[in-house]
Amino acid sequence: MREQQRGRSTEQARRTREFEAFVAGAAGRLLHAATLLTAETRARNPYAQALLTAALAHTYAVWDRLRDEDPYDLARRDLAARFARTAWRHHGGQDGVLAVLSPQERLVVVLRLYEGVAEEQVAALLGLSETRVRVVCARSVATLRAAARGGTGAAA
Repeated sequence: MREQQRGRSTEQARRTREFEAFVAGAAGRLLHAATLLTAETRARNPYAQALLTAALAHTYAVWDRLRDEDPYDLARRDLAARFARTAWRHHGGQDGVLAVLSPQERLVVVLRLYEGVAEEQVAALLGLSETRVRVVCARSVATLRAAARGGTGAAA
């Protein structure tokens, strides 16, 4: 019985070390993506931090079931899905670089251009057609360029 307990605690310690190493390597980039999504600033990003915390908690919860799946991809998908479900909270009024975009536009831009996710994957994740993803991305980039030329603070 003691050997079983020792084996479980050793396994738990290994799992915790692996997850901590993953977080050390991925949390910064995921937080930046969340900050872009919520249109907050790097200095003040409580919604982005909450999204990241929830996504990492979910990733930890399923850590043992990740076989050949990339934990970063799982955390990013969870982050995007959580943002999509709560996007109404993150519409307008923020000072982040993508604040001129709607929540859906921010989600497409961050996934496609910042994270480099393929159009097909973004379309599947958001329940849109690939054509729609392409159009939203192009329109969003044009909006960001226009905002940058107009001096509205969209570039930084």
